[in-house]
Amino acid sequence: QVQLQESGGGLVQAGGSLRLSCAAPGRAISVYAMAWFRQAPGKERELVAVISRSGGRSYYMDSVKGRFTVSRDNAKNTVYLQMNSLKPEDTAVYYCAAKAAALLAALPGTGVGDYNYWGQGTQVTVSS
Repeated sequence: QVQLQESGGGLVQAGGSLRLSCAAPGRAISVYAMAWFRQAPGKERELVAVISRSGGRSYYMDSVKGRFTVSRDNAKNTVYLQMNSLKPEDTAVYYCAAKAAALLAALPGTGVGDYNYWGQGTQVTVSS
């Protein structure tokens, strides 16, 4: 069992930045591909970004490309999502997710069902 803890959410004006963190205390995340999902009210949960075990590969949803950056520090058992140029449509609860991966460069699928472990989420609200 992997417990994931998100932090860093909050209220920010459009154009601003936030950095989300996802920690796995006492657990080595180096064996997991890690992802960020988000869910806005009335909408399905969607993949925002995913990063491979090694950090060498990543994938982003089209609407955040060039604005968001996913990174990881395996020594600190933490994954980050740097969010710049935020827009009101980025408002959602952001979730961290993990999936065990055999290959260092593997990227899991983009669906909710492709991930085994989830955090409780952190709210991001972008005002216009």
